Amino acid sequence: MTPAIDLIDLHKRYGRRTAVDSLSLTVEPGTVFGLIGPNGAGKTTTLRLILDIIRPTSGAVRVLGEDPRSGGPSLRRRIGFVPGELRLDGRMTGRRLLDFYTGVSGPVPAGRIDRLSARLGLDLTRRVGTLSKGNKQKLGIVQAFMHEPELLVLDEPTSGLDPLVQREFLQLVREARDRGQTVLLSSHVLSEIQQAADTVAVLSAGRLVAEGDVSSLRLGAVRRVRAGFDDVDAEELRRELQLIPHLADVEITRADGSARLSATVEGDIDPFVKTIARHRLTDLSVEEPDLEESVLRLYGSPHPSAEEAGHA
Repeated sequence: MTPAIDLIDLHKRYGRRTAVDSLSLTVEPGTVFGLIGPNGAGKTTTLRLILDIIRPTSGAVRVLGEDPRSGGPSLRRRIGFVPGELRLDGRMTGRRLLDFYTGVSGPVPAGRIDRLSARLGLDLTRRVGTLSKGNKQKLGIVQAFMHEPELLVLDEPTSGLDPLVQREFLQLVREARDRGQTVLLSSHVLSEIQQAADTVAVLSAGRLVAEGDVSSLRLGAVRRVRAGFDDVDAEELRRELQLIPHLADVEITRADGSARLSATVEGDIDPFVKTIARHRLTDLSVEEPDLEESVLRLYGSPHPSAEEAGHA
């Protein structure tokens, strides 16, 4: 079966800076492929190369079995795209703008636009220029999904959306996969990728540092833990914590017999939980660290510097 996307030893340089370095990836049809990494990792540059918005310095790109440099309008109609920086004509209403995109992208099933808009809570009667960032993002999502393309390329698609709409968006992604569409989803939100993706590639400084299914990459294995204690010997607690492997950034503050703990747990959390459970807890929270922290802790950075932020 022909891959939906095939990148072979892809390079992109801007002067002396390398944005994408020796990148080879294969995205199988009918899957959700997550492309993640900290800001500046090369995600947006990679998507622009796939869509022939920019050209590679070297290497090869194949999209739906074609070279995007020569695929022309017929290939582009088979793709739905949400760019990271969405720019829309503010003078039109949402409906008129989507009618225009219908003429560009090809046939849209009857009622499809209204159904998508209703699910996302988008008012199509308002002029685009009056919409909030979140509502403009909804409009971008509708135009990408409405013609049910073979391939969806989504760059930070939930930026500006509230949690309920994010949940509905992820459901749209799952439904697209169930119809046999392929989704390439770029994000710096770890939980978003964990919920939606079948396969994940991790980029850091323009290079591929890990690839596999979500569970095998251990992306959820780094946790930031905060706890409060009542009537605790802070020094004794500190000594106990020193015996726990893969515990980092430990900070204990004391005040009148109580104490607060902040720490980063990597890997198995069980020894940490059993240790703090020996003391009287007043509160406990476990937080997902930002993706940059997760990636750099688990996989490191292959180069001391990446691309310029504008070419991320």
